[in-house]
Amino acid sequence: MIQVVGIGAAGWASLAEPDQLLVLGARRVLGGARHLDLLPEVPDQRRIAWPPDLRRALPDLVAGHETDPVVVLASGDPLLAGVGVTLIELFGADAVRVHPQVSSVALAAARMGWSADSYAVVRLRGADVDLVRRELYDGRRLLVLARDAGTPAEVAALLGEAGFGDSVLTVLGDLGSPSESRRDVPASAWTGPAPDLHVLAVSCLTGPSAAGGSLAPGLPDTAFDHDGQLTKRDVRASALAHLQPRPGELLWDVGAGAGSVAIEWLRSHPTCRAIAVEQQPPRAKRIAANAAALGVPGLRTVLGSAPSALERLPAPDAVFVGGGASEETLAACWAALRPGGRLVVHAVTQETEMLLAARWRDHGGELTRIAVEHLEAIGRSHGWKPARAVVQWSVTKR
Repeated sequence: MIQVVGIGAAGWASLAEPDQLLVLGARRVLGGARHLDLLPEVPDQRRIAWPPDLRRALPDLVAGHETDPVVVLASGDPLLAGVGVTLIELFGADAVRVHPQVSSVALAAARMGWSADSYAVVRLRGADVDLVRRELYDGRRLLVLARDAGTPAEVAALLGEAGFGDSVLTVLGDLGSPSESRRDVPASAWTGPAPDLHVLAVSCLTGPSAAGGSLAPGLPDTAFDHDGQLTKRDVRASALAHLQPRPGELLWDVGAGAGSVAIEWLRSHPTCRAIAVEQQPPRAKRIAANAAALGVPGLRTVLGSAPSALERLPAPDAVFVGGGASEETLAACWAALRPGGRLVVHAVTQETEMLLAARWRDHGGELTRIAVEHLEAIGRSHGWKPARAVVQWSVTKR
């Protein structure tokens, strides 16, 4: 059994007696160096500090736990995106028992007086401060699980760039410890330092320069940097409605162009995953920049041409083919798609329309012709300008 014990900011004293006895009786204890230093000395107890590549090292570190129980130390609630989650993913819930403390999120919300349903939690790991961008709306409340003492400066700079410089930052340091601290300051006025261990609360206030946005599909075309290869707003919203984003599911965006469909798929829920497949290096670079700017820096981009670029990708729950649809590409996408998965393909040429009509006869689904017109100026008057019609094939794999 792997026993995962959460430790609060008060250290050893934060543990209840049963958890203390569990730690003291273990022959092998794993954890961060900071956590291990909090423990009293135990003769012959083996203590192992986390190596740099923790996920890869874990199977060897806990080997033999079936007969020789292992204690793993973590901060607060180990299931708050912590090592407890990783261990359960690797070994299953039956092999892991979690002994949580009050989480840093619960403590931060209590200090702020925020109800559980009134804020979003953003956890920063690597160089992913752009995750905050997805949550930036006037009046939005965020609890940012900080990476290090530099996190408030990074978030303050991002808020200023996004037009949210009037937002209030509250740095809650060393929560639950005797040295607990609090500092409230507008993002535009932030100056360091911050405690190494802190949670950053953000009360979002927008200014006149802030860009509007929504989690609903169909962001304005101007939200994306592109070279003309962009699934336009109205047909993009239709595509996403048929792709039906669901928490935890994976999308392939094949012939991604500016990455707009994959990006909006990811914005629909924090656990959604997406892979953008693009054969042009400048466009692949642009996709990554668009993803970061719109708060989903986790978008994976694969450089290559379909169908060969699809061969080693994990099986998708949904596939969008917005460019480069061919017999071979559609066959590969259909074969890889999970049962119950959704496929949406767009065509603007007669040849691709004929291909989709044939696939519709084979697999069913819906064929829709989407023609959009926008009102534009004609001298001093106005008239309707039609965009190129798009044929959309959408189908669910049974």
